[in-house]
Amino acid sequence: MKMSLRRDVKLSLYLAVILSVLLFLLGLSFSFLLVNSPSHRDINEVRSTAGYKFINPLLECDSADTGSEDNILDLRKALTESVRNAKDNKLANHISVYYRDLNNGPWIGINEQELFSPASLLKVPVMILYYKVAEADPSILNRVVVNTIKQDLVNQNITSTKAIEYNKSYTIEELISYAIRYSDNTAAMILNGGFDNQSLVTLYNHMGVDVNAESSLDMGNVISVKEYASFFRILFNASYLNRDMSEKALKLLSESDFKDGIVAKLPADIVVAHKFGERENPKTGEFQLHDCGIVYTPNHPYLICIMTRGDKSQNLSKAIQDISFAAYQSSIKNL
Repeated sequence: MKMSLRRDVKLSLYLAVILSVLLFLLGLSFSFLLVNSPSHRDINEVRSTAGYKFINPLLECDSADTGSEDNILDLRKALTESVRNAKDNKLANHISVYYRDLNNGPWIGINEQELFSPASLLKVPVMILYYKVAEADPSILNRVVVNTIKQDLVNQNITSTKAIEYNKSYTIEELISYAIRYSDNTAAMILNGGFDNQSLVTLYNHMGVDVNAESSLDMGNVISVKEYASFFRILFNASYLNRDMSEKALKLLSESDFKDGIVAKLPADIVVAHKFGERENPKTGEFQLHDCGIVYTPNHPYLICIMTRGDKSQNLSKAIQDISFAAYQSSIKNL
């Protein structure tokens, strides 16, 4: 069953990637040139939202002066102070932050090029790979797989509130749900068995992330907060998966049961589509905790990713909460 699943996924995935990657790269390059132009102007974007709650497909964009540069400077100041306070209070030794206004494109980075271990954040690109296959072959999501992995062989510091059971059958759709909503490592391991590692590397390379170049680094520190944010951007813009699959992915991410990161201090009615990742270095005892997602403030969604390293996981959690809340407060000032 495993070999059959891997063969089917691999063949379908390669076909889907070849058909979509050129359009995706063209769109991403065009957007990059506009957003990062030296003119200090915001981007007026025309988007299509009809029938969708979580995505906002980009149709066209042009630049225009909007006078919001002061708002971005205020936000950068708030984020910088929050990061400094977290370090001064010894909540974390390393903190990286990436923020992007999803309405008009301005972004802010703090130590955004520092590399971290993605850990469970990898479950998002795994989901994206399966949904890309499902665009051409929807039956893949109904494929049934038996769990032959005993959960006591899978280590998690932040344990899943729900997990698949040993020797029981699950559809691929159900495994994706467990991996994203509850960060179940067992479900993720089964999903990873459906394709070879090169498929994941290929997707990362399409996002501009060269994991091969950094694979020898300690603890697998292969990705920056800015690079990882690309996965949420392509979902929001529906620029890699089609609209229905992008909506499906973000809806699932909005059902994550992890509440000790970027959502902790936000109002209960604010929807957040996000994924966390955590890891401990067995040699040094250093912890890593990350949380990345889209915060759907009314008419003004923004993307925020925070990656941290430090001595205590609970302190890293508090640092992420405080930085996320600072971003939220600053973002809603001028709504």
